[in-house]
Amino acid sequence: MQLLKDKIIFLTGGSKGIGFECAKKYVEAGATLAIVSNDDASLVHCQELFGSRHTTISCDVSNAADVEKAINYTVKKFGRIDAIHNNAGIANPSKPLHDTTAEEWEALFNVNLKSMFYTTKFGLKDLIASEGCILTTSSLVAEIGQENHAAYTATKGAINALTKSMALDYAKYKIRVNAVAPAGVWTPMLEEWATAQENAAEIKEYLDKIHALNYCPAGDVIADACVFLLSDKARFMTGVIMPVSGGAELGYRRSN
Repeated sequence: MQLLKDKIIFLTGGSKGIGFECAKKYVEAGATLAIVSNDDASLVHCQELFGSRHTTISCDVSNAADVEKAINYTVKKFGRIDAIHNNAGIANPSKPLHDTTAEEWEALFNVNLKSMFYTTKFGLKDLIASEGCILTTSSLVAEIGQENHAAYTATKGAINALTKSMALDYAKYKIRVNAVAPAGVWTPMLEEWATAQENAAEIKEYLDKIHALNYCPAGDVIADACVFLLSDKARFMTGVIMPVSGGAELGYRRSN
């Protein structure tokens, strides 16, 4: 059964990493996608892979005009939007707060958080019309913290708070608002982070061990949860921050 059959999904950061895995699962589940990214090469790959039924849009999600244009284009092309998945995000820099520059702070909040503001601001009327839903990719570190990533974790904590407040604000329109919270997930972004660490040779074992299920997954496990949250199977779930974390929130484990 295709859980997302005929759904129109606006997916930011959908051409790489977790977003790309979500795109593949959404297509498999019957959805039609507007994939938004600032990486033109990966957008070309997505268009070739998924075909003309779907569309790709070059967009800086931290720019209001870009997001408004992308939303309007999607509605003009497909007639509606049934779901917005705010997946675009950055994690750098890997440093404590006092070493973070103002420019790095602003970049993190602009991409990870302001993008959520823009997609809601410009897409809400269409979600009201479709009685649609909003999903955001958060992180387990929003709740438990992470050393050397203070600004990043702050953005994810704000995402969680926004998710709950938006769920209350938009319930009257029958719009559901949820977030998914991974722990470690092997993506190009994580691989880049891993190689930059002082103990890079030990990172894989560390990332496996912090999960109670004893392995660090690929993005497909997150995508499966996202399919569920966007589907009618989750029709009575809103304001939820769903951990898809292999039990990492039960307490980080370190190898001896």
